Parts: sequence; structure tokens; C-alpha cells
Amino acid sequence: MPEALRAHFASRAGEHSGVLGVFLCQASRLPELITELIKIKPKEPLPLSLIIDTGLGGVPKAISIVESRSEILALRMVEMPAPSDVDEVWLERVSEFVPEDVIRVVEPRRGVGWLDGVRKVIEHGSWPKIRCGGKAGENFPSVDEVADFLAVVSGSTGASFKATNSLHRAVRHTDETSGFTHHGFLNLIVASARCLSGGDVRAALESTDSAALAAEAKGMSEPAAKAVRGLFASYAAASFDEPVADLGELGLL
Repeated sequence: MPEALRAHFASRAGEHSGVLGVFLCQASRLPELITELIKIKPKEPLPLSLIIDTGLGGVPKAISIVESRSEILALRMVEMPAPSDVDEVWLERVSEFVPEDVIRVVEPRRGVGWLDGVRKVIEHGSWPKIRCGGKAGENFPSVDEVADFLAVVSGSTGASFKATNSLHRAVRHTDETSGFTHHGFLNLIVASARCLSGGDVRAALESTDSAALAAEAKGMSEPAAKAVRGLFASYAAASFDEPVADLGELGLL
């Protein structure tokens, strides 16, 4: 926790702080986070995304703890995995537990009928989350699965989504150590733009041509860029330096 906070505050004070979002912390580690923040005494409350790893029943208590520490924490987002069957009752409880001014992010599990779960999440005013990788091959969705997900979200008026895991590089690539092919966050940006304009989404997701992807991103009009930002609203990466370095090399900062 001390290392994570040091890195976050260093990034927030750096020249590329404009691309940095909220600090992610599991509900189970809130006491640890608060202890360290009391030592640091930040000038402003830390923008926080609370990852619920204690079950839906633990949400009210976790949010209460954060709100009681408003001098050091500012709750911006609450994220949680959905049960295998995303039902209306569960989603209603999420809506009841999380304050209206806080973004709710729900991750339906990939599998049979998962897109129905994505639709239900959107209908209840939450952002669906797509997991783009992990420690096992099955954690990496196929290009078709990502494209189908984008089609559902972009087809819902005003909907936004969050992506997570294994998105520290801009462009699709194969990791030499694991052998897994990783999705790129720039691929997702361009694919989101094509989704909104009727372009070839799958080709954008499959592309490894960094120069072409960067040129397409640069060429977006301001309204198109705003629409993409509204759709692909956030993503989580374990590294800050790697995405920033890729963006710099591609001339996108």
C-alpha cells in the first residue's frame, strides 16, 4: 500500500497527470489505505474507486467507512463482480447501496448469456466492465467477444463501459513470457470509434499496426473523440509508466 500510494501521488504530480484516473483499492484493504493516508496527509482527498471483494452485503459498511473519512478520501466509483445470473433484485440492491453521485461498475461473467447480463447492467444505470486478460488464457476474451460487447454497449443510448486487466500496452501484442496475446487500449479506442461510426470493429481489435491505429485516433474530430470518451470511459492498468510511454512514442500525448 505505501508503494502504491507513493507511485500514485508521484504520477498525480507529474507532467502526465491528465491521463491518470482514480486510485483503486479493495474494500478489504480500506483500513490499510486509511492508515497510510493519515501518515501522508494529502492536500486534497484521494479520488477512489472501491473494489468490492467482500460481497454485496459488505457494500454499505465499506461506503460508510469511506464517507466518514471525507478529508482524505473522495469516493468516485464502486466496482464489483456480478453473480453468474445477473438478476433484477441483485442490481436493485446495488443501486440502493451506492450513492447516486458515485459511478457503479458491474462486471458480468463471460459465458453463455453474458451479453444479456451486460444489457441488464446498462438498463440499471451502471457501467458494465469487461476483463481483457489475467493469469490464465481463459481470462482473455476473443476479438469476437470484445466486438460483441462493444456492439451492445454502443447500441445503448448514453451507456459507458470500463475495461480492466492486461491493458498496459497501447497496441495488441503477444507477451514473450506467457505467450498470451494481449488486447491494446488503443485498439479499444479505435474500435469504439468505429462502433459508433459503423466501421470495421473486428479489424481495429485485431490490428497490430501501431502507426495506423495512432493516425486514426489522431484523425478523430472533436465530437467523435468526445463520443468515444463517453463510451470507453475508463480502463485499469497495473502500470502507469508503460501506457504513457506508448502514448508518447505514438505521438498521442
